[in-house]
Amino acid sequence: MYIPRSFAESDRDALHGFIERHPLGALVTASSEHGFYATHLPLLLDRKRGAIGVLQGHVARANPHHALAASGESALVIFSGPDAYVTPSWYAAKQEHGKVVPTWNYIAVHATGVLRFIDDRDFLMAHLDRLTDRHEASQSHPWAMHDAPLDYLEQLARATVGVEIEITQLEGKFKLSQNRSDADVHGVISGLDASASAHDRAVADAMRERSRSEPPQ
Repeated sequence: MYIPRSFAESDRDALHGFIERHPLGALVTASSEHGFYATHLPLLLDRKRGAIGVLQGHVARANPHHALAASGESALVIFSGPDAYVTPSWYAAKQEHGKVVPTWNYIAVHATGVLRFIDDRDFLMAHLDRLTDRHEASQSHPWAMHDAPLDYLEQLARATVGVEIEITQLEGKFKLSQNRSDADVHGVISGLDASASAHDRAVADAMRERSRSEPPQ
């Protein structure tokens, strides 16, 4: 991923935290025989395993991805966060000299690692239990695996293949107008705050957080 220095994020805790807040990843593999193949899937991050962490997920057995990519191959997982169009009309620089153009603000994290498919009932049941607990925790009446009949869960497990990616490299790009003046950043935040789009307002929040975490230029 092309990452200009002003947009780079290398802090591992920040990258791990982003993955945990945006767990839907795009798992991408490539081979000379089959070309590129991608699957979008929710992933759990275990920060304590491996040198950088391990991602766990599952795919449907009917999904050919587990047959097209072999365990031990390299894989890329792309995690995306909020994004927003930025009009140059929000820049103070537009009034000063007019040398401004539109852009797009966004956050993305790329995790590269070693892929492994796991065809094991116990792994799948434990993984699905953890995944469910993680995402049901915020519900007022959390659903749990034991709420469904065991034979139904066993049937689903047989139709599923586990996935693990041991992360070997993490890259983060937080493109949030860090290359602009304070006045321009303030103008973008104000413009996004006024938007009806929740995505735009989320980018404004990320820009505010970023500006607080970095020293003044």
